Amino acid sequence: MPFEIGLPIALVLTVLIELGVLVLLRERRANVLGLSVIINVLTNLLLNLWLYLYDASLPELLVAEVFIILIEALAYRCVVSSLRQSFIYSVLCNAISFLSGVLLELLCAILFPQVFFNVII
Repeated sequence: MPFEIGLPIALVLTVLIELGVLVLLRERRANVLGLSVIINVLTNLLLNLWLYLYDASLPELLVAEVFIILIEALAYRCVVSSLRQSFIYSVLCNAISFLSGVLLELLCAILFPQVFFNVII
């Protein structure tokens, strides 16, 4: 998928998925939900720009995801009562959004190969 199309889609889906995870975890505080949006915009844009410029391998992507989990956990720690809770939020949100992205990418590749792979049929 072209970068200029995939980037805003990935960003919006990441924010919505991670907000959904927090809500499912019964988080209702506006400052936590707002921070989730802000930190996800920053980390998602940086990660996707890095992936676009660098063409990272899967192990490199996974290392980057670990760094993002750490960054987001530290950010959540500013607004939640415990380090444990901040890591739970960060790990669950990022794992679910990452796996959702992988599944969505596979689904798009199957359903729309000509768009996804820029193949002219």
